[in-house]
Amino acid sequence: MARIANVNIPANKRLVISLTYIYGIGSTSAKMICAEAGISESKRVKELDDQELITLRNIIEKKCKVEGDLRREINLNIKKKKDIRCYQGMRHIRKLPVRGQNTHSNARTRKGKAIAIAGKKKVTK
Repeated sequence: MARIANVNIPANKRLVISLTYIYGIGSTSAKMICAEAGISESKRVKELDDQELITLRNIIEKKCKVEGDLRREINLNIKKKKDIRCYQGMRHIRKLPVRGQNTHSNARTRKGKAIAIAGKKKVTK
C-alpha cells in the first residue's frame, strides 16, 4: 500500500483507479495527475518507485484540494447557506432534497424511513 494525502491507496490496482480512493479526486482528475507526472495510467501502484510516488504526492498537494480541507470547505459552504436562510439552506435544515428533486413519491434516502400517520387509511373503491 502506498500512502498519498493521508490515505492508503490499494497497491494491486491500476494507478488511475487507486487515486480515486482519495476524497476529491475522480477519474478525470486522476488521469490529469498521471499525465502531469508522466506516469502510465495502466501501471500498478506496487510497480511505482519512490521518486514517482514523491512526484504524485507533490502534484496532489499543490494542485488539488483533497480530504480534510475539501470536506471542511464543503461543510462551511453548507453552514453559510443555513445561516443566511437561503432556499438551499432551508432544505438542508429540513433534511429534504436540495436541488429541486421530487419529494412526493421519492427522496426516501434523504428523508429517512417513512413515518406512519395515525388514522389515515387507504381509500378503497
